[in-house]
Amino acid sequence: MIKIKKFDELTLNELYDILNLRAEIFVVDQNCPYNDVDGKDKNSVHFMIWENDKLEGYIRVIKPGISYDSASIGRVIVRKSARHKGYAKKLLISGIEFITNEWNENKIEISAQTYLENFYKSLNFKTTSDVYLEDEIPHVHMIFEKN
Repeated sequence: MIKIKKFDELTLNELYDILNLRAEIFVVDQNCPYNDVDGKDKNSVHFMIWENDKLEGYIRVIKPGISYDSASIGRVIVRKSARHKGYAKKLLISGIEFITNEWNENKIEISAQTYLENFYKSLNFKTTSDVYLEDEIPHVHMIFEKN
């Protein structure tokens, strides 16, 4: 089940679990020291998948004007032990629907790690840049546009 909460609706335990999972995946697993707490969480809507009281997957949906002129989706993660269950796809579809239905936005921009480019293409994102390094990891800029 996906839980959707604004920043000020998160419990302290949920926030702790989100930050812990993000650090585990983005900082430790990817060996990429960077400041994950970037000030964008307060202006985001947080989508979480829980299984047996354990956070298994997460994305944040960011309002237009924060990361890009358009709405954005970021910090897409699924715990290693929960991968290949379709959680990332469920979270992204939920995030896209939220942006297009609740915020009435037709365009979503993301910075995608290149190894996930085809996954995002399967959700109708289109690559709009050459490969660039973000925190020393290859990324591409991608855009989703609702017809």
